[in-house]
Amino acid sequence: MSLRHGMSVLCLSAGLLVGGAVCAQDAPREVTLPFENVRYDYAQVLSVRPVYQVLRTTSMERVCDVRDADKGTTLARIVNSVKDRLSSTGTNAEERAAGLQNCRVEPVEKEFRRTLAYDVDYMYRGSKFRTRMDRDPGNRLRIRISITPHPFD
Repeated sequence: MSLRHGMSVLCLSAGLLVGGAVCAQDAPREVTLPFENVRYDYAQVLSVRPVYQVLRTTSMERVCDVRDADKGTTLARIVNSVKDRLSSTGTNAEERAAGLQNCRVEPVEKEFRRTLAYDVDYMYRGSKFRTRMDRDPGNRLRIRISITPHPFD
C-alpha cells in the first residue's frame, strides 16, 4: 500500500469518525406545548359533610350538690348547716342561700367541636367527584375546567 493511498484511507476514516460524532450530537426534537385552554362552569352539589376537630379540656371547677327543700325537719337542717361549716369543702353563705350543699373543687371535662373543612360530593356531566373545601359551597359549585392535549411520546 502506498503512502498516498494510506493517507486517503486515514483521512476517510477520520472523516467518518467526526461525522458520527456530529450525528450523535443532533439536537433533540423540540416539544411545543400549546397554551392551556381554561373555562369555568358549575357542578351540582350532591352532599356536604362537615369534618370536625374534637377538643377536650379539663378544668377545676367548684361543684355542689342541690339540697332538697322538703328534706328533713328543722333539726336536720341545723345538723347539715353545722356539718357544712365544719367540713373542709364547706359551703359558703351564698351557696347555702341558693340551696346548695357539699361544695367541692373537682376536675370537669368539657368537649368542643369545631368545623375544620367540608367533604363535598358533586356531579359534573354525569361523573361524580369528591373534594374537601374550607366552606360549604351550597347547591352548586363553580369548577375550573382545563383541557390540554397529551404530548406524543
